[in-house]
Amino acid sequence: MATKSKTTKKTIIDAYMQYVLEHEVVPRSVYKFCKLNEFKESEFYSFFGSVEGLRKEIWNEFFRETLKLLHKNKEYERFSNREKMLTFFFTFFEMMALNRSYVLFTLQEHRAMLKNLEQLRGLRKHIKSFASDLINEGNATKSLKITKHNPAIFSEGTWLEFLFVLKFWMDDDSAGFEKTDMAIEKSINTIFDLFDNTPLENIIDFGKFLYKEKLS
Repeated sequence: MATKSKTTKKTIIDAYMQYVLEHEVVPRSVYKFCKLNEFKESEFYSFFGSVEGLRKEIWNEFFRETLKLLHKNKEYERFSNREKMLTFFFTFFEMMALNRSYVLFTLQEHRAMLKNLEQLRGLRKHIKSFASDLINEGNATKSLKITKHNPAIFSEGTWLEFLFVLKFWMDDDSAGFEKTDMAIEKSINTIFDLFDNTPLENIIDFGKFLYKEKLS
């Protein structure tokens, strides 16, 4: 009887992340990468179509693991949409902190930031879908069409907010990334206040925070 392979998606992802951290370069050959880590090429291709596909899937896994952690909290479903978004951002960037060396390497590999961001395409869809679901949940409780929010606009704003926080976190050298936590709280509150038509005070507060951080 043939034995079942112990190689899993997680096995390959872990091996890849370890490889780039140790060698400071992306594997040029799937064959050599598999041989080095003692699993078959066919096993690699059963999960990923290419190294680039693997890189994108790592970000998808970060998202999925974040959602798992959110739903482990029994109180999460009772949270307001604002609280759910804040919790998502805080949890996601806690996971980023656990993998900071890898994230910094993979997002600074090329001088052109846009080229580095190509691997986030799948994550962009996930985050926009998450944000749209929150808005649709809120709209379901509103009877007047004029009070309902546009999921497409909100989801795109959430993605841009994510990119801002990601760049802020990459540059953050504060202990425990406490400045990033402040940026998350201020930015998420601002975007929700914009949709609640009470933006002025928080926008000014957020603007002062960004200006101060730029000068510090």
